[in-house]
Amino acid sequence: MKSVSAIKTGILGLIGILLLSGAALAQSISREAIFAYLAKDGPTKGSDKAPVTLIEFSDFQCSFCKKFWRATLPLIDKKYLDPGKVKFVYRHFAILGKPSVAAAQAAECASEQGKFWPYHDKLFASAGSPLAFTDGKLRGYAKELGLQSQNFAQCLDSAKYSKKVEGETAMAAFLGARGTPAFFLNGQLMVGAQPFEAFEEAIERELKKGSSSQKAKP
Repeated sequence: MKSVSAIKTGILGLIGILLLSGAALAQSISREAIFAYLAKDGPTKGSDKAPVTLIEFSDFQCSFCKKFWRATLPLIDKKYLDPGKVKFVYRHFAILGKPSVAAAQAAECASEQGKFWPYHDKLFASAGSPLAFTDGKLRGYAKELGLQSQNFAQCLDSAKYSKKVEGETAMAAFLGARGTPAFFLNGQLMVGAQPFEAFEEAIERELKKGSSSQKAKP
């Protein structure tokens, strides 16, 4: 029997394949349904009850993605994620070649052992150096972070998350992303590694909308 996570991965992969193929069925999949899938599962930070959801589509080889991770995400984390005002979701947009795809799959394998975020951080910290995402390096990062090496290796060798990575990449393109990083703040596209102030302004605007709608309820 397939696990719940395997079924969810299959659903994401199926949607992605439909989007890539341009199948007629794909056109019946609403943006709202896709955002619901993207926001419900996967690597997240912050509270599930947060009124604002920020979804990042990212590539571990992307220098602008690394800039966002290093300079902006920590500020968002401190001001909005820790207090439970924003839920942050990471999704793959692996468009810079095979090393990007390999790194994305390796991050998913790390997630199986509860280490997605440490592995995510390690990948971005290592990005930019020569051969940072070779097979040997990806396995080495897992060992450094204390992951069970045999399980990680089996996961990586099986390419079990290839459809998930492919599906998320297809979804990003379908939703209008044309480069990395791309963000969707409560469904609204924000492009590029913008400064914290741009995210702050957009988040505050969404928080005010949520507050106003609550006050308007009888």
